[in-house]
Amino acid sequence: MNDPAGTEGRSSLPPVIGRPVRLAVLISGGGTTMLNFCDQISSGRLNAEIALVIASQAGCAGVTRARDAGLNCVVIRPRDFSDVNEFSERVFGEIRESGADIVTMAGFLSLLHIPPDFHHRVLNIHPSLIPAFCGRGYYGHRVHEAAIERGVKLSGCTVHFADNEYDAGPIILQRPVMVPDGCEPEELAALVFDQEKEAYPEAIRLLQDGRVQIDGRRTVITRT
Repeated sequence: MNDPAGTEGRSSLPPVIGRPVRLAVLISGGGTTMLNFCDQISSGRLNAEIALVIASQAGCAGVTRARDAGLNCVVIRPRDFSDVNEFSERVFGEIRESGADIVTMAGFLSLLHIPPDFHHRVLNIHPSLIPAFCGRGYYGHRVHEAAIERGVKLSGCTVHFADNEYDAGPIILQRPVMVPDGCEPEELAALVFDQEKEAYPEAIRLLQDGRVQIDGRRTVITRT
């Protein structure tokens, strides 16, 4: 991965001390990961608050769910901008105004160009063990369908730093899932999502505690 900010080494996010970490959550669909964050926060397992939700589609169910939950949700559609740079500038303008510490892509399907001040502050979760079944065109059920077709015995999820390519940033953590014989894509999706619900908040906590160091394309998780 190229390092546009020239900040190889420790993550640019220092520990967040004395207050909840502020999250911006980017969605394109049903918002199930966003709702999981809400559940984790309300149960006390994640010391965070959702400062902003950005949806890339006006009609997605996640918009209604976010507003029903009392969250600040804005719709920013890629089609309304001339190119990815203009779209990204608008998205990160809203994020800066919200005061978010960490940006979480939660089923966000639009490519973003990440500015230097958010380098190593944008996370994504992918429903496979990267580098398997990842990159452009691999998202949602397409990933699980490809895994079933290939006959893999082990799948899972990956939380990684997002950069300006699909699924290419340094990996923070992964959780495996055994694929049962005769498994259908819908079943595999449910098994993987059960792990996603734990993995994504765990990754946020690691960044919140300042425990993620970056060495080129690799991460090192320091002990408490």
